[in-house]
Amino acid sequence: MSQVRRGMMRALLWALATTVAMAVSWYGVRTVLAGTAYEPPRALPISGAAAPTTAVPATRAPAPTPSAPPSRPVGTEPPPTPRVSPPSPSAPEPDSGGSAEAPSPERGAGEVKSFQVRGGRAVFDLGESAATLVSATPDEGWRMRVWKQTAWIRVDFVAGERTTSVFVTWNGHPPHVRTVEG
Repeated sequence: MSQVRRGMMRALLWALATTVAMAVSWYGVRTVLAGTAYEPPRALPISGAAAPTTAVPATRAPAPTPSAPPSRPVGTEPPPTPRVSPPSPSAPEPDSGGSAEAPSPERGAGEVKSFQVRGGRAVFDLGESAATLVSATPDEGWRMRVWKQTAWIRVDFVAGERTTSVFVTWNGHPPHVRTVEG
Protein backbone atom coordinates (compact mmCIF):
# COMPACT_ATOMS: atom_id res chain seq x y z
CA MET A 1 0.00 0.00 0.00
CA SER A 2 2.80 2.38 0.77
CA GLN A 3 4.31 1.81 -2.71
CA VAL A 4 1.06 2.84 -4.37
CA ARG A 5 0.86 5.90 -2.14
CA ARG A 6 4.49 6.78 -2.89
CA GLY A 7 3.87 6.44 -6.65
CA MET A 8 0.78 8.66 -6.44
CA MET A 9 2.72 11.26 -4.46
CA ARG A 10 5.52 11.30 -7.07
CA ALA A 11 3.00 11.71 -9.90
CA LEU A 12 1.29 14.56 -8.03
CA LEU A 13 4.61 16.32 -7.35
CA TRP A 14 5.65 15.88 -11.02
CA ALA A 15 2.35 17.40 -12.22
CA LEU A 16 2.69 20.30 -9.76
CA ALA A 17 6.30 21.01 -10.79
CA THR A 18 5.36 20.85 -14.50
CA THR A 19 2.44 23.25 -13.96
CA VAL A 20 4.64 25.74 -12.09
CA ALA A 21 7.31 25.56 -14.81
CA MET A 22 4.72 26.15 -17.55
CA ALA A 23 3.22 29.10 -15.64
CA VAL A 24 6.63 30.76 -15.19
CA SER A 25 7.51 30.17 -18.86
CA TRP A 26 4.19 31.54 -20.09
CA TYR A 27 4.53 34.60 -17.85
CA GLY A 28 7.92 35.38 -19.44
CA VAL A 29 6.65 34.83 -22.98
CA ARG A 30 3.50 36.86 -22.33
CA THR A 31 5.45 39.93 -21.20
CA VAL A 32 7.68 39.74 -24.28
CA LEU A 33 4.71 39.34 -26.63
CA ALA A 34 2.80 42.18 -24.96
CA GLY A 35 5.67 44.58 -25.70
CA THR A 36 5.92 43.60 -29.36
CA ALA A 37 4.50 46.02 -31.89
CA TYR A 38 3.20 44.29 -34.96
CA GLU A 39 3.29 46.41 -38.11
CA PRO A 40 0.70 45.76 -40.80
CA PRO A 41 2.08 44.74 -44.20
CA ARG A 42 3.03 47.70 -46.35
CA ALA A 43 0.95 48.09 -49.49
CA LEU A 44 2.59 49.50 -52.59
CA PRO A 45 0.82 52.63 -53.81
CA ILE A 46 -0.65 52.56 -57.30
CA SER A 47 0.09 55.87 -58.94
CA GLY A 48 -3.13 55.90 -60.93
CA ALA A 49 -4.65 54.14 -63.84
CA ALA A 50 -2.98 54.30 -67.21
CA ALA A 51 -4.30 56.50 -69.97
CA PRO A 52 -7.22 54.89 -71.81
CA THR A 53 -6.19 52.80 -74.76
CA THR A 54 -7.60 52.86 -78.25
CA ALA A 55 -7.88 49.95 -80.61
CA VAL A 56 -5.00 49.75 -83.07
CA PRO A 57 -5.71 47.69 -86.20
CA ALA A 58 -3.10 44.98 -86.44
CA THR A 59 -2.27 42.30 -88.96
CA ARG A 60 -3.42 39.02 -87.46
CA ALA A 61 -0.46 36.69 -87.02
CA PRO A 62 -0.46 33.25 -85.40
CA ALA A 63 -0.13 33.53 -81.63
CA PRO A 64 3.25 32.34 -80.34
CA THR A 65 3.45 29.51 -77.88
CA PRO A 66 4.10 30.67 -74.31
CA SER A 67 7.53 29.00 -74.31
CA ALA A 68 8.74 30.92 -77.39
CA PRO A 69 9.24 34.68 -77.69
CA PRO A 70 6.77 36.50 -79.94
CA SER A 71 7.88 36.72 -83.55
CA ARG A 72 6.57 37.95 -86.91
CA PRO A 73 6.12 35.50 -89.81
CA VAL A 74 8.47 36.01 -92.76
CA GLY A 75 7.01 38.08 -95.58
CA THR A 76 4.46 40.00 -93.50
CA GLU A 77 4.56 43.67 -92.84
CA PRO A 78 5.47 44.82 -89.35
CA PRO A 79 2.48 45.50 -87.11
CA PRO A 80 1.45 49.12 -86.61
CA THR A 81 3.54 51.12 -84.20
CA PRO A 82 1.99 50.64 -80.76
CA ARG A 83 1.35 53.50 -78.38
CA VAL A 84 4.21 54.09 -75.92
CA SER A 85 3.39 55.07 -72.35
CA PRO A 86 6.58 55.94 -70.47
CA PRO A 87 6.21 56.07 -66.71
CA SER A 88 5.21 59.54 -65.60
CA PRO A 89 6.40 61.10 -62.35
CA SER A 90 3.76 61.33 -59.68
CA ALA A 91 3.40 63.33 -56.52
CA PRO A 92 4.63 61.54 -53.41
CA GLU A 93 1.99 59.95 -51.23
CA PRO A 94 1.38 61.64 -47.87
CA ASP A 95 3.14 59.94 -45.01
CA SER A 96 0.85 57.64 -43.05
CA GLY A 97 2.81 58.10 -39.85
CA GLY A 98 4.69 54.81 -40.16
CA SER A 99 8.44 54.64 -40.38
CA ALA A 100 8.75 52.27 -43.31
CA GLU A 101 12.03 52.30 -45.17
CA ALA A 102 12.02 52.82 -48.91
CA PRO A 103 12.67 49.63 -50.88
CA SER A 104 16.13 49.32 -52.32
CA PRO A 105 16.41 49.97 -56.08
CA GLU A 106 18.29 46.75 -56.78
CA ARG A 107 15.15 44.77 -55.98
CA GLY A 108 13.32 46.48 -58.82
CA ALA A 109 11.09 48.49 -56.52
CA GLY A 110 9.84 51.59 -58.23
CA GLU A 111 6.56 53.07 -59.32
CA VAL A 112 3.61 50.67 -59.38
CA LYS A 113 1.38 51.40 -62.37
CA SER A 114 -1.86 49.78 -63.44
CA PHE A 115 -2.83 49.43 -67.11
CA GLN A 116 -6.50 48.77 -67.84
CA VAL A 117 -6.91 47.45 -71.39
CA ARG A 118 -9.67 45.68 -73.30
CA GLY A 119 -9.65 42.22 -71.75
CA GLY A 120 -8.14 42.89 -68.35
CA ARG A 121 -5.75 44.77 -66.13
CA ALA A 122 -1.97 44.41 -65.78
CA VAL A 123 -0.04 45.95 -62.88
CA PHE A 124 3.72 46.45 -63.11
CA ASP A 125 6.40 47.67 -60.71
CA LEU A 126 8.43 49.99 -62.97
CA GLY A 127 11.91 50.54 -61.54
CA GLU A 128 14.71 52.67 -62.95
CA SER A 129 16.30 49.86 -64.95
CA ALA A 130 13.87 46.93 -64.80
CA ALA A 131 10.23 46.02 -64.26
CA THR A 132 8.32 43.22 -62.58
CA LEU A 133 4.79 41.98 -63.09
CA VAL A 134 2.80 42.56 -59.90
CA SER A 135 -0.49 41.10 -61.13
CA ALA A 136 -2.52 40.47 -64.25
CA THR A 137 -6.27 39.90 -64.05
CA PRO A 138 -8.38 39.00 -67.09
CA ASP A 139 -11.93 40.30 -67.44
CA GLU A 140 -14.80 37.81 -67.44
CA GLY A 141 -14.72 35.68 -70.59
CA TRP A 142 -11.05 36.45 -71.29
CA ARG A 143 -7.97 34.36 -70.56
CA MET A 144 -4.43 35.49 -69.95
CA ARG A 145 -0.95 34.43 -71.12
CA VAL A 146 2.33 35.78 -69.74
CA TRP A 147 5.86 35.69 -71.16
CA LYS A 148 8.81 36.86 -69.03
CA GLN A 149 12.36 37.37 -70.24
CA THR A 150 15.37 39.22 -68.82
CA ALA A 151 14.63 42.44 -70.75
CA TRP A 152 10.85 42.32 -71.35
CA ILE A 153 7.47 41.08 -70.13
CA ARG A 154 4.45 40.43 -72.33
CA VAL A 155 0.91 39.93 -71.03
CA ASP A 156 -1.79 38.86 -73.51
CA PHE A 157 -5.52 38.94 -72.81
CA VAL A 158 -7.32 36.63 -75.26
CA ALA A 159 -11.01 36.05 -76.01
CA GLY A 160 -11.71 34.08 -79.19
CA GLU A 161 -10.00 35.93 -82.07
CA ARG A 162 -9.45 39.12 -80.06
CA THR A 163 -6.09 39.70 -78.40
CA THR A 164 -4.82 42.64 -76.37
CA SER A 165 -1.12 42.70 -75.52
CA VAL A 166 0.73 44.74 -72.91
CA PHE A 167 4.50 44.88 -73.46
CA VAL A 168 7.08 46.22 -70.99
CA THR A 169 10.65 46.49 -72.31
CA TRP A 170 13.78 47.79 -70.57
CA ASN A 171 16.82 46.56 -72.53
CA GLY A 172 19.38 49.27 -71.70
CA HIS A 173 16.75 51.95 -71.02
CA PRO A 174 14.09 52.66 -68.39
CA PRO A 175 11.00 50.48 -68.72
CA HIS A 176 8.55 51.46 -71.48
CA VAL A 177 4.99 50.15 -71.61
CA ARG A 178 3.23 49.54 -74.95
CA THR A 179 -0.26 48.22 -75.52
CA VAL A 180 -1.50 46.67 -78.75
CA GLU A 181 -5.13 45.75 -79.32
CA GLY A 182 -6.00 43.49 -82.21
